[in-house]
Amino acid sequence: MNYRMIFYVLGWILFFVALFLFVPDITALIYSESVFWIYCCVSLICLLAGFIITRKRPENKTLYAREGHVIAALSWITLSISGALPLFLTGEIPSFIDALFESVSGFTTTGASVVADVEALSHATLIWRSFTHWIGGMGVLVFIMVFLPLSGATNMHIMKAESPGPSVSKLVPRVKKTASLLYSIYFVLTLVEFVLLLCGGMSVFQALNTAFATAGTGGFGVLNTSIGSFSPYIQIIVTIFMLLFSINFNSYYFLIKGKLREAFTTEVRVFLLIVFLTILLITINITGIYTTEDALRYSAFSVASLISTTGYSTVDFNQWPEISRALLVLVMFVGACAGSTGGGIKVSRIVILFKGLAKEIKVMIHPRQVSKIQIDSHSIDHETVRSVNVYMVCYVLIFVLSLLVISFDDHDMVTNFTAVTATINNIGPGLELVGPTANFAFFSDPAKLVLIFDMLAGRLELFPMLLLFTPATWKK
Repeated sequence: MNYRMIFYVLGWILFFVALFLFVPDITALIYSESVFWIYCCVSLICLLAGFIITRKRPENKTLYAREGHVIAALSWITLSISGALPLFLTGEIPSFIDALFESVSGFTTTGASVVADVEALSHATLIWRSFTHWIGGMGVLVFIMVFLPLSGATNMHIMKAESPGPSVSKLVPRVKKTASLLYSIYFVLTLVEFVLLLCGGMSVFQALNTAFATAGTGGFGVLNTSIGSFSPYIQIIVTIFMLLFSINFNSYYFLIKGKLREAFTTEVRVFLLIVFLTILLITINITGIYTTEDALRYSAFSVASLISTTGYSTVDFNQWPEISRALLVLVMFVGACAGSTGGGIKVSRIVILFKGLAKEIKVMIHPRQVSKIQIDSHSIDHETVRSVNVYMVCYVLIFVLSLLVISFDDHDMVTNFTAVTATINNIGPGLELVGPTANFAFFSDPAKLVLIFDMLAGRLELFPMLLLFTPATWKK
């Protein structure tokens, strides 16, 4: 285990947290808010700590898969703790566990909140919450890799540990170039949404917050009504961009290159099909409650919000008929595409699981038949199939254990089930007591710690967080 290199990267994380905190610093100055000094102090503390840790460069900069996963997990924990400090020290979230919950929810792009009245928060804190979504959406380590002097193989180990989905590939030979391309696409899409939101009548502050939160598929809002108070135009724009940020960013690269076949992969087509069918079914189901136009708009927004794991809301879908609620819970589990900013199990894993099931049935009927799983004319190797199966086993185990632990709080089953669903899939709202008009403040501190673990595990694809609790990980 290359401990020096691990601490070196963590030092860089603190450097970048100090840099990121300039956003709320500037916001506090603009709005003449006293929390400016708190954010400045935390920024200086992170800067000083980062300088001390990175002052001596490690001689051995090589990292392997094990170190890559450990760095990913510890980096996100470091990021979350440092991000929670200003929330706690300003007194706007007086409990440190609550502040940590909010910070983890922000960076993991979950959007589950413990704040009952977000409109009472300072502008600096509001922009910080939304900005954490934007930072965490693409992945802070992917961003830092552009600047860190590491080898290509080392960068790839870190990128695989942080990037969502069953597999990660380089778009170009150099990993740093790949990271730069991904962030360029991310930035341009965010900017386009920001401009379109301004055209819809949002203030600069509201548009910036909404663009940050949508891009990261996070869902922290600046109003207690989330997006419900804004015009139908704004709701349609947010719906479109929630879906755009749910698609594998590699697809946009191939679109730019004019490679349509590579852009519209099986995963993308299945994702769009699931979205279309779910919107259609829910629209039909709730047309009696709303006009057809409103039913379509509310259905499209809610489906886009939950399958992208953004978590915004325009209406209280907790009050919808059971079939609509069941469909929404199902898309919570499916989630977005691999390589996007969305959470969930990922469409690519769902496709592999179904193809694996079909293969097993064929083998049972024709035992001597040699059958391979293929996606987009490419054979899926046994290692990828095995990793998907292991992922699903770990996912179910963590889900069940989390559900059992938080059940000690003695809340109803639907609340507990959807609370775990919302956190491990990085969605935000669930149903009943954690519905779109509620929050997570009523959970006990132990339950919140479990949900914090779920948010981190869900964002990091489970294994990096599990490795931290494996003794063999820390052996040299």
